[in-house]
Amino acid sequence: MQLTHQQTLPVTQAQAWEALNDITLLQQSIPGCESLTPSGDKQFDVLITAAIGPVKARFKGKLQLENLQPPTSYTLRFEGQGGPAGHGKGNAEIRLEATGPRETVLHYTAHATVGGKIAQIGSRLVDMAAQKMATDFFEAFNARLQERYAVVAAPVLAPAAPQGVLARLLAWIKRLIGG
Repeated sequence: MQLTHQQTLPVTQAQAWEALNDITLLQQSIPGCESLTPSGDKQFDVLITAAIGPVKARFKGKLQLENLQPPTSYTLRFEGQGGPAGHGKGNAEIRLEATGPRETVLHYTAHATVGGKIAQIGSRLVDMAAQKMATDFFEAFNARLQERYAVVAAPVLAPAAPQGVLARLLAWIKRLIGG
């Protein structure tokens, strides 16, 4: 599975970098995250409850930050076990790009593999669950950034969903025809 997207953050690049390295803020933003604790140099133990289709499980895992280029980019490696529900592992490339005085675009590409019952569910449901978790994370993350840095949210002129819907539709068609 691959998930590539970008998200506009209403803060400076330095503030975005600081927030992406704040364990408390991340734990509050990650959907279903019960704990996120340091376990070594740039290593963390994580416990997350997640539902993927009909399978709901607690995943115990490890996160490792690598290739740190503050305040621009890093690689996040992850692996987790969910008991009989299955397991997953992968990595994410995260890059920050300042686009204005108080605006930063976070680009990410995540690659993951899953096994066990999760893999039997089918890639479409797994992809949809991953996209929902990413959407929920960024909604919570942006809300916490606005609280922390006293950002006034800009009025929403039009919903951003069509771009996401179009991208999901194209990805679905591509999977349907085997592309």
